Amino acid sequence: MQDFTNDSSGHQSTISLAFLRLSQKLQKFLDDITPFRTARWIAAFVIVFLFMIRIIMLQGWYIITYALGIYHLNLFIAFLTPKIDPAMEEYEDDSGPSLPTRANEEFRPFIRRLPEFKFWYSVVKSTLLSIFLTFFQLFDVPVFWPILVLYFIILFCITMKRQIMHMIRYRYLPFTHSKPKYQGHDESGKVIRAK
Repeated sequence: MQDFTNDSSGHQSTISLAFLRLSQKLQKFLDDITPFRTARWIAAFVIVFLFMIRIIMLQGWYIITYALGIYHLNLFIAFLTPKIDPAMEEYEDDSGPSLPTRANEEFRPFIRRLPEFKFWYSVVKSTLLSIFLTFFQLFDVPVFWPILVLYFIILFCITMKRQIMHMIRYRYLPFTHSKPKYQGHDESGKVIRAK
């Protein structure tokens, strides 16, 4: 009688080692592309565009497209929402960091619930998974797609209206391009004057 335990454990360790190396290479790649925000988002939009072209050419897989749209909407809302929600803070006794609600309060930086890199990574992964699913006829559920489009538009408008009202009520802006930037002084203590 042969002992197969050594052979199967050796096979399992080889497979786990291969997955470990693959995950390390993926992590190295992600670490290398992290600083290139614009290039990452251009690549993500290209992948989403290719998915949309595939859906239009195949005339199917509308349920997958709808699910992908809802998932991307949820990611976007999490990206716009502060990590510590001021609405929930009213009900908690926790005195942790919060967004200022009055002009005389101290400025606190906006920390997102979903950081930009995780947002990008989730968009890319979900879109690639959706492209993969379009290769299987099982996921091509027949539906009347205009109803899905109309329902998505209504859901998008209602969700964004609620998010914008939340931003107005608690006075936060999740983007930094229009926030005031203050100039510092020269290290020598001299005031720098424009000529």
